[in-house]
This record gives sequence, C-alpha cells and structure tokens, in this order.
Amino acid sequence: MATRTGLDVCVEDGFSKLRGLRVGAICNPTSVDRSFVHLADRLAAAPGVTLAALFGPEHGIRGTAQYMVQVDERRDERTGVEVHSLYGPTFDSLSPTPAMLVGLDALVFDIQDVGSRYYTYVYTMALAMRAAGRAGLKFFVLDRPNPIGGLLVEGGPVRERYRSFVGLYDLPTRHGMTAGELARLFNERHERAERCELEVIRCEGWDRRSEWDATGLPFVPPSPNMPTVDTARVYPGMCLFEGTNVSEGRGTTRPFELWGAPFLDPYALASRLEAERLPGVAFRPCWFEPTFEKHARTACGGVMIHVTDRDAFLSVRTGIACLRAARALGGDAFRWRTTEYEFRSDVPAVDLLAGDDAIREGIDAGRSLDELTSGWAPYLASFLPERERHLLY
Repeated sequence: MATRTGLDVCVEDGFSKLRGLRVGAICNPTSVDRSFVHLADRLAAAPGVTLAALFGPEHGIRGTAQYMVQVDERRDERTGVEVHSLYGPTFDSLSPTPAMLVGLDALVFDIQDVGSRYYTYVYTMALAMRAAGRAGLKFFVLDRPNPIGGLLVEGGPVRERYRSFVGLYDLPTRHGMTAGELARLFNERHERAERCELEVIRCEGWDRRSEWDATGLPFVPPSPNMPTVDTARVYPGMCLFEGTNVSEGRGTTRPFELWGAPFLDPYALASRLEAERLPGVAFRPCWFEPTFEKHARTACGGVMIHVTDRDAFLSVRTGIACLRAARALGGDAFRWRTTEYEFRSDVPAVDLLAGDDAIREGIDAGRSLDELTSGWAPYLASFLPERERHLLY
C-alpha cells in the first residue's frame, strides 16, 4: 500500500475536520500532496474552510532563504493571504504573537521533518503549539513519515544550559519519530496553560521500519541544503560541522555528505576514518570547491560519505568520528565556531548542537570515540519509555 500523508488524507475527505474554521497554516515547499498541490492552495479552495493566515518558518514558505537568514513578512501571491514570519532577528520572533492569532480558530502544521534534533521546523511547531494553547486555538498536525526511518534512536541529551533553536527540548540527536509523534510528546511536556487541543492527522500505509523509497512519496527538499534523502541520512552526525570552521559541504551539490577544509589532507582523513571501522559507511577522499559559505571558491581537501548499509549506519557516531579526525589532522588551523549561532552567542555552536560541552572538550582532550559516546546508553534507556507512549505507527 502506498503511503498517504496527513495532507493526502485530508484532501480525500474534503478537510472535514477543518470545516467551519478560520485557520492559519504553518507550511513550506514540502507542504504538497501527491499531486504536488500546495496546502495553501488546497485550503483556499476547500469548501467551508477559511484560510485566514499563513506562517513562514526558517527558509520561508517558498523555501528561498538560506539557513539563519531572516524571513520577511508579506502576502502570498497565489492566495492573497497575509504571511507572518516565524523566523526573524530574535528568539521571540520564532513564536506567533497574540495579534497574529486574532480571528483564528485553529493552526495547521504541515512540514516535512528529517528526523534530526537540529532541524528547526519541529521547534517552530512546538512554539506555535504553546501560542495556540495560550490563545485557546485548536492545533492540527498533518503528519508525514520520518524519511530516515522510525526505529533507530541515537545520541545524547540536551542539557538545560544548552537549549536553543537547534535543541529546544531534551531529545536524542536522532529521535526516530514523526512530527506528529513529537507534537504529542511536546504537548505533554508543556506547562498546563500552554497545552493545546492537539489532533494529529496520521499517515496511512507507513511502516516505521520502511525506507523512504518504499513509501512511493516524492521527496521535496525541505530546505536549500537538504536536497535528497541521502542528505537527511547523514545529517544527524554531519550537522555538527556547523560548529566548526570546516565546510559541511554547503555550496556544493552534496551538502553534509561532502565535507572538508583547505587545511585537511583527504587521504589522511579517509585512512583515519576507515581505521575506526564504522558500520555501514565508506569514505572517499576528494577535493571540492564550495561556491558559497565557508571557504567559498577555495579548494578543500575532504571526504565524501558513502552509506553502504542503511540499517547498520550510525550517523551520529560517524559525525563525531569525523569531528575527531578533522580536529586531529587540522592542527592549529582547526577552529570551533564561537560567533553567534541560532540566537545564542554565549555558548560555542557545537555545544548547542551536541547538547552539552562534553563532545567538544572530549575531542580536544583526545578521548576515543567509545569514550565520547559512552554516556548515551543510560540516557536512551530513560528516554525510550517516554517516546514509546507517543508513537502512532
């Protein structure tokens, strides 16, 4: 059976649950049904439904903005509906204001997540849920499959001091949940006054053991540097490089799969990483030249990550191994990022991504990969029962 997203289910039943409501839609380019018709267009044409507002997350409704670039407010050209930005210059700009919600009965969230704690759309969802709870609005999540599967959970916690827009909640780096399942978990964690009337419109025909290609769904890039499912698969580990002066491949055709820097030797990198005997992955030494972002128009030595066994591949462990290799071989040229990152400048970016300072300090101290990841097991043992309560598939 081909998978149907929550949006597909709603289209088939004529948006029956939204009839009689004035709704605001939180959406982006992934918010399309099997016929590639956008949620905003479907809602604008749905009998009995009033599309009263649109809300744009990071990268915007049409997905043109790069990461950490402010999204401006405007009107949607196709529907004429007012667009409110949920990604501005401050942390407060990430939440809908009471004025934005005036006249609405419900918010509808329909954005494709990629299964990693860093990806900001689920935090846009969570902050909007809290705003909906305070305003007494219903909140609908039109669910979509997790493109990297719903079984494997990997990584450590986010300590309180390291909460940010890339880790707003204490979650493992790879959580193995859908946006709808996360919404259920978030709503339970919220203060009572901020809990919303939540309804998840489930996918149909999705098995959490399935790879994306088994769903029959098209993969629409959810952000400018997330072009393929292959990108999503390595992202939980390789996004850590955003916290360094090593290129994570932005400005190339294979971001996050391709990484390196002018001061790295690709053959030494590949040899060191192969010696780690990481499961399900191979490393190809190569040179590349980013067209923008870090080291733009400069030849970088690095490796390309080739996943050889999807089931065995451990993205987060692999990413930390890559960080260790870059730090060891980069010498004094390697740097941890200290400039502002996702609205915080008081903590190194890699600590926000990792959830605490243990990874950075451990790598600087030369600790082994096993030592760096040894604390995950007890944390995951405590998290998994909570996760289980909110699974829908």
